[in-house]
Order: sequence, then C-alpha cells, then structure tokens
Amino acid sequence: MGRCVEVLSKLYVWARVRLTSDEGATAVEYGLMVALIAIVIITAVTLVGTNLETLFNEIAEALGI
Repeated sequence: MGRCVEVLSKLYVWARVRLTSDEGATAVEYGLMVALIAIVIITAVTLVGTNLETLFNEIAEALGI
C-alpha cells in the first residue's frame, strides 16, 4: 500500500506542476492525466480488494465457517 501512496503523491506533484505552468494544458493532456489517475485508482482498489478477500477467507476458515 505504501507504493501506491508514493505513486499517487508523485502523480499529484506532476499534475500540480503541469496545471500551474504558464504554457497551458490542452484537452489531450487533461485526458491523459485523468486516464492515468483512473488506472492508479483501479489498480489500488483491485490490490486492496484482493488482500481483503484473502484476509476474510483466512478469518472464515479459522472460525470454521
């Protein structure tokens, strides 16, 4: 989970630099940023969901359910 936080913080810094630059961003750049953020979020949710499923299965087995 720490790696995910590191990636998100780097993405945030990159986006802030791009959004505050004087050059201005095109719709394509905004679209790429949104797509990249969505990929990171989907990956993080998938990893957390898989880890939670494993944890709940272990607990259920320990309880004999």
